[in-house]
Amino acid sequence: MAPHPAVQAIIDLSAGAIGGMACVISGQPFDTAKVKMQTFPTMYRGFLDCFVSIYRQVGLRGLYQGTTPALVANIAENSVLFMSYGFCQEVVRFVCGADRDAVLSDVQKACAGSVASIFSSMVLCPTELVKCRLQAMHEMEESGKVAKGQNTVWSVVKTVLRKEGPLGFYQGLTTTIVREVPGYFCFFGGYELSRSVFAHYMARDKEDIGVVPLMFSGGFGGACLWLMVYPIDCVKSRIQVHSLVGQQQGFLKTFMGIVRTEGFAALYSGLTPTMIRTFPANGALFLAYELSRKMMMQQVDS
Repeated sequence: MAPHPAVQAIIDLSAGAIGGMACVISGQPFDTAKVKMQTFPTMYRGFLDCFVSIYRQVGLRGLYQGTTPALVANIAENSVLFMSYGFCQEVVRFVCGADRDAVLSDVQKACAGSVASIFSSMVLCPTELVKCRLQAMHEMEESGKVAKGQNTVWSVVKTVLRKEGPLGFYQGLTTTIVREVPGYFCFFGGYELSRSVFAHYMARDKEDIGVVPLMFSGGFGGACLWLMVYPIDCVKSRIQVHSLVGQQQGFLKTFMGIVRTEGFAALYSGLTPTMIRTFPANGALFLAYELSRKMMMQQVDS
């Protein structure tokens, strides 16, 4: 018997929060390198050069710069995302005229995830703005664009509030939604498709494919997401980081400016650490989400 909708929402929210925490812990150093390479593409020769430079300049803690807002961002995003994902699956069933207990196809689940991402964008944008600014702060200080001493979460938050007000935290919101909607269609679609392939090959239910196939499916979903939306994410990072020194142009003008002055290749700067990160980070995300959700569902049913 399915639990009450309110109980189901709490379970999905809690499991999403646990998954978001696992995602950050396993992938933060690669995310730091990605943001630095996106916002300062000419400063580093490649992923390894960026990684080594961060370690030499700031030490190991430099690779975990922005971890606090990243944790807040991922816990908030994934808790809202997975709670909305459950609700949006019900909406898809209603639209398709299916029973409440009907199993959705992989494409239908991908559509539910795509719509759910709109809700998660609202909580993700402010925290990701703080995270991106912290991750690129060393380069902004070295280039003389900002004064030194703004490398804490609170100093970044105070600067945004003082210069731009509360709405300043939503710099890049449009770009975030433009990234999330197609991205999470690919994310959930790739994840469910991969699980279906494993289940068919192993001749068992999707829920029982085991840890390694589950983590691979999460990583595959993440790879599908980033290959689809990486240029959009690059534009978002530029808008959020460079808005430190003044109001930035919108998505299309920033996009065309990058292409015109730096070429298309600049839109893919930092893709290597992102693709390396996606398998452990998203594998950990879905493993933690599925296992914690299963455990909580069993507690409710018992």
